[in-house]
Amino acid sequence: MSIEKTPEELVAAFIRLLTVSRDAEDAFSGLKQPDGVGRVFGGQVIAQALQAAQATAPEGLEAHSLHAYFLRGGKEGVDIAYNTARDFDGRSFANRRVVASQPDDSGAPRPILNLTASFQRPEDGLAHDDVTMPDVAPPEELKSDMEMRHKMVERAGDRMTEQQRNLVLRPRPIDMRTVDRLHWMNSEPREPRAHSWFRTVAPLPPIEQNAALHRAVIAYASDYTLLGTSALPHGLSWMRGELVGASLDHAIWFHRPARADEWLLYATDAPWSGGGRGFNRGRIFNRQGELVASVAQEGMMRKRVQKDA
Repeated sequence: MSIEKTPEELVAAFIRLLTVSRDAEDAFSGLKQPDGVGRVFGGQVIAQALQAAQATAPEGLEAHSLHAYFLRGGKEGVDIAYNTARDFDGRSFANRRVVASQPDDSGAPRPILNLTASFQRPEDGLAHDDVTMPDVAPPEELKSDMEMRHKMVERAGDRMTEQQRNLVLRPRPIDMRTVDRLHWMNSEPREPRAHSWFRTVAPLPPIEQNAALHRAVIAYASDYTLLGTSALPHGLSWMRGELVGASLDHAIWFHRPARADEWLLYATDAPWSGGGRGFNRGRIFNRQGELVASVAQEGMMRKRVQKDA
């Protein structure tokens, strides 16, 4: 029988998950998700790889972008190794390359993700913002996605296995509140746009003390809702077993510091899908309407072929 965790305990465990351990000068390991089932969440691997890159970055330089390719699905229940290469160190910029791997059946390391992160020393420069934050309902007026997940499980009844129910209802350290209806909430085709607020369910250490952690949490959350945006025009969902999919790549540009324990709006759109792939974009805003990060991802998206009974 599992013990219900408080929000503070959930976030403390989340911080441990995103805190990689140093095994050698440029080698790290990331913990497995407690009670994880099936395939590792891509946002976890991205966040841990970013943390490994940040741990080797020159002092005073901050991550401003990352580009990653998912090579194969990672397995839950197994720690992940992160080997980092220091490809470039300059006065203003630096670059780190990270390979995430898990052991195969023979015990040999098997890469599951490649990530490159770029770092810059903060400086003043020419600045403009040519983007307006979408005018949507504030998070205080919205229900938590977890509340809607409970309702979905109730409606599904015996159509969901116990493992599926446990996965859907697993307590999460990030509170998501959706303005629209995501792919798993709706079966009617609609335009490929979605808006969700997110923040951790309890405070994180102050950003002045650990800005790298706040960036890692934003990187983790950036994998939520993104690929599903390209499914919206088709009225199909992975949760209903109608699609087969996987993230192929993921890119983030960090424009300005932002607290991940304060509400951030994630606005996503999918301008194209075809050839078994869907392309998705994301913009992350703070409550002041400032653009704090941009995201792009392409993923495999195929309609599941139903086998004859």
